[in-house]
Amino acid sequence: MPFNLPILLTWLRVALIPICVAVFFVPNNILLMESRNLIGATIFGLAAITDWLDGYLARKLGQTSAFGAFLDPVADKLIVAAALILLVELNRIDGWMAMIIIGREITISALREWMAEMGARKSVTVAYIGKLKTTAQMVAILVLLYNGPILPGISTLLLGKLFMIVAVILTLWSMVYYLRMAAREFSGKKIDV
Repeated sequence: MPFNLPILLTWLRVALIPICVAVFFVPNNILLMESRNLIGATIFGLAAITDWLDGYLARKLGQTSAFGAFLDPVADKLIVAAALILLVELNRIDGWMAMIIIGREITISALREWMAEMGARKSVTVAYIGKLKTTAQMVAILVLLYNGPILPGISTLLLGKLFMIVAVILTLWSMVYYLRMAAREFSGKKIDV
């Protein structure tokens, strides 16, 4: 297993997951909910920044690796899934939203694995719609974890839910896109299932 700065940042993102979740379960007599929201959102924001930074540094420093390419999306999916489940537990989003996003992540991960075995992984590489989906998810989760004042007269919870609806729509759209790319790859080819 190679070890470099981008991989270290990815491992940091994985390590931040239980810390981000645990913050929300600190008792009120130790930490008020407003403080938990701020700390949890800050930790999640730090993790989101490392998601961008590790990829940037891997390319800039020439430190890309097969292990890094494997670990990075796993870390992304783990932190998003943990945050979504936490938001359902905190009653800030509906369970169906989390199920759609987590279900899509599992489906596309399995599709990518299958396509790699078929020698056609490039047909389901990350596309612009996938990057838009990820951005919408990260913003929605960050706003919903924070759940505090942003601007006078604007409900953070409502704003976060609107971003989450956009994220769900983009999640479904990107899933259809990747499934169509995979189907196009195999149209006319005999596939053993």
